[in-house]
Amino acid sequence: MSKITDTITFSCGSEMKNRFALAPMTNCQSHEDGRLSDDEFTWLTKRSEGGFGLTMTCASHVQAIGKGFPGQLGIFSDDHMEGHTRLATEIKKLGSLAVIQLHHAGLRSPEKLIGEAPVSPSANEKHGSRALTLEEVHQLRDDFIAAAIRSQQCGYDGIEVHGAHGYILCQFLSPEYNQRTDEYGGTLTNRARLLFEIVDGIREACGNDFLLGVRLSPERFGMDILEIKEVCARLIAGGKTDFLDISLWDCFKYPEDEAYQDHTLLKHFTSLDYKDVKWTVAGKIRTGHDVQKILDAGVDFVSIGRSAIVHHDFPKQVIDNPDFEPVPNPVSREHLRKEGLGEKFVEYMSKWPDFVEA
Repeated sequence: MSKITDTITFSCGSEMKNRFALAPMTNCQSHEDGRLSDDEFTWLTKRSEGGFGLTMTCASHVQAIGKGFPGQLGIFSDDHMEGHTRLATEIKKLGSLAVIQLHHAGLRSPEKLIGEAPVSPSANEKHGSRALTLEEVHQLRDDFIAAAIRSQQCGYDGIEVHGAHGYILCQFLSPEYNQRTDEYGGTLTNRARLLFEIVDGIREACGNDFLLGVRLSPERFGMDILEIKEVCARLIAGGKTDFLDISLWDCFKYPEDEAYQDHTLLKHFTSLDYKDVKWTVAGKIRTGHDVQKILDAGVDFVSIGRSAIVHHDFPKQVIDNPDFEPVPNPVSREHLRKEGLGEKFVEYMSKWPDFVEA
């Protein structure tokens, strides 16, 4: 059984000091042009100080048109590099791996936020999105790769490619959203082509000693569990990926699809042979007992969301007390401020049901 204080050495050579990663979380508190704010800097570095072995940024968009929410941290321009360099330097100084998540919202980019119709693999009337041309698909691939290069130049230890939660790479994977008839649509191989081209391109551009992860989610947005397991298996076999981040929404539930309810959602993914690829999961891992239960199931490290919001030092608390449980919700706004959340983040959390005191 893995201990929470065991180190992890990834294939690229990066070493993680324990089994705790900060999950990438929307927080709406950077500048509208994508530059890092002091509030975002404080939120993230305080988690590194609190003992997380890997600190991941929120989803950072690789094109201006891929912005998914107000106050999103960007990585699509050299103008963003000064802030990212400052952030990566401090995270690493505090003993945590610095990882940035690369993102494009696709049809989930609000038109009022980006000033034009959002883009997606195929036109979608419900979301008012237009289909990307083949040339634009290639540009999207190149911009993911360029963002990874920019991230490496800023000093990040690595990147995570966001292929989950109905954002653009997930839209390409989805037969529900992807109705293309060219080489990026149709079969799973074609629908996954863009993701693999991005992964291959980042590995070639950034070298073998750069940490490279991929986030996937197996449910909602037209996802099929068996297809996502197949994508995972291909990423493992390809040898370009250091870790897989499987977002389960709830690590302890059974699949929504009755056809797959022979196992828990987690067990569907513990059945894969990960070889040298490490993996993590996210979804309602709240207590010290939850952490150990996930590690005992064979997962390499845990990605913590809500408990990291209410306790910046959640890893230290669990290491000191395996029975640790976070403060119950709702919590006060003052508690969140003391835990390093800026006012915009506090306001964002107040919209979550029963999370913040009225």
